[in-house]
Amino acid sequence: MAIERRPLREQIREELMLRLERGDFAAGTDINEAALAGELGVSRTPLREALITLAGEGVLESNQGRGFRFAPVSRKEFRELCAIVAALEALALESSDPAHLREIAPELLRLAREFSADVAARQEIERHDDEWHDLLLSGCRNERLLDLITSVKAGMRRYTHLMSGDGTPMARAAEEHRRIAERLLEDDLQGAVSALRDNWVNGMERMIARIP
Repeated sequence: MAIERRPLREQIREELMLRLERGDFAAGTDINEAALAGELGVSRTPLREALITLAGEGVLESNQGRGFRFAPVSRKEFRELCAIVAALEALALESSDPAHLREIAPELLRLAREFSADVAARQEIERHDDEWHDLLLSGCRNERLLDLITSVKAGMRRYTHLMSGDGTPMARAAEEHRRIAERLLEDDLQGAVSALRDNWVNGMERMIARIP
């Protein structure tokens, strides 16, 4: 693992998330801290700091005082996570600068139209959706709120990573992003917020069927 000029715990966290994305860890897998620290070439202290961060994000869970393990997946938890993100993103959109929303609406619509496939590879969908939602919320100045959204989304990542490979086709509703952008173009903020919530609900239902 290459060492960069930023907190080691952040680098370790990112490395573990990358490994999770590759499918190196199964849900419920116990973490051997000593072995993992040796493999990464780091001490136990920054590794444990990274593990505590991931536990706070819901990616890991404490194993009754005996360390950490990758959290198991469940339909109930996924529904709860989707509901939380939908509410947080709706709040961030409502608190955004209206002038900024009008400014970015054409670009949001262009991006939504550009990626119009109903089925695409998981990585492609995630990359496009992340870019689109980041732009949508770029007018929110509440950094704590944005940090919360990022944290909850990190906990959701393991669901898509564990249920499908990188090239696995996944269903998406391309028109949902277009509908949000169109509402913003019409200066209909509440309509955009409602369409955003629908986007999360529909996406949740598409994923629920894939969870064991």
